[in-house]
Amino acid sequence: MSATPSVPFFKRVTPGVWAAVAWGAGIVFTALLRISVPGQEGPDVLPGFVILRWDGLTMLAVGTLLTLRGSALLSRRPTAALHHLLIAAVIASTPLGVTAIPFAQYLAVDVALYAIAAARPRREAWRALLLALGLLVVYVAVRLAAGWSAGTTSTLAVALTALVAWLLGRSEGQAREYAERSRAQAAEQAVTAERLRIAREMHDTVAHSIGIVALQAGAARRVIDTQPEGARQALAEIETASRETLAGLRRMLGALRTEEPPAAPDPYGVPEPYAALDPYAVPDPNAASRATPVLPGKASELPEMSGLAALDRLAEVTGGAGVRVSVRRVGAPGSLPPDVDLSAFRLVQESVTNVVRHSGADTCTVTVDHRDPAAVVVTVEDRGPAPGRERERPGGGSGYGLAGMRERVALLHGEFAAGPRPGGGFLVTARLPVPADTGATTR
Repeated sequence: MSATPSVPFFKRVTPGVWAAVAWGAGIVFTALLRISVPGQEGPDVLPGFVILRWDGLTMLAVGTLLTLRGSALLSRRPTAALHHLLIAAVIASTPLGVTAIPFAQYLAVDVALYAIAAARPRREAWRALLLALGLLVVYVAVRLAAGWSAGTTSTLAVALTALVAWLLGRSEGQAREYAERSRAQAAEQAVTAERLRIAREMHDTVAHSIGIVALQAGAARRVIDTQPEGARQALAEIETASRETLAGLRRMLGALRTEEPPAAPDPYGVPEPYAALDPYAVPDPNAASRATPVLPGKASELPEMSGLAALDRLAEVTGGAGVRVSVRRVGAPGSLPPDVDLSAFRLVQESVTNVVRHSGADTCTVTVDHRDPAAVVVTVEDRGPAPGRERERPGGGSGYGLAGMRERVALLHGEFAAGPRPGGGFLVTARLPVPADTGATTR
């Protein structure tokens, strides 16, 4: 299953192609005005004698070549492309015997104005508009200065269409800029929400460790005179718990101090799991605050402080939501600090939640690899929609689940990857480093 929706046909066609099509349509329209068509006694416009000669046909050919060249440059060098199209409009209008540049010869220019206004910076877009309108003014001024008749009203109509095309392009460009800003803001909020969640989990972990320290200290105080060996063991437990908690705090707080801004999701890069990727869609800026993954079914039955040891319970709860989860453990489970253990579980929980909500799959596989003593690797994959099941329509989720998972892994200096599987479905992989001096036992 592909997680990326197909791009509509009209968006796949480049602006240069549309400019060339508009020029061709203008040529056809110009020819139809000068011939008798069914239902008319004669042509609407009498053809000028120049257009029927070799020099007139040569001008039309030169104008067409300039238009094709400008169309080819429109995506890479829009200003140069506009120059080509404007010159082509003047050359093609000369053999027609008209008093102003006709609308049909300015269609390709209108397309270029739309494309430039939609995709280029504001200053460049304004320059393009002034250049296009300025050419019309200069064309009429030259005819008036030479004592020829000038089609002022026709020029005003052509200028109006050019202005409308430019305004439509600016409207689309502003909508795209707003969508990008909203997407960046939503991604930042998703990362902030994930950091707050990690901070709350670290608070719970520290509170749990301090509770253990207090209990062990009380036990040691009571038996220090009668059972010195038991007191020594309690003190060792206190030392282990304290070192473990302090190491986790140092890792997490050191990472949380970084002020690097999060990168916004790229609509043309790695897709969010089963979420809409329309670059013009405006996400809800408050969606990130509601993006805390909640597993469907009896999620409340999970332990309050979950870890990788709770994966079997997670699989059981997810099975109640209609998705069978297979848990594979590779290698001998080693000791993990509480923050690494909890983060690995949260990554699996978020990924499994995405499978349940958006994939349409009826099974998924969770793999926990302990073969590398310096890291734990978790993998969650599904094979796409099962027969008779349809995945949720794109846009059903906030689309920023990966941003939170990526941030969680980054805070632990790990590695994260996510994307569609070659054979269909989705694959999430995270590698979390394990400090060498940890002495905790995996819960």
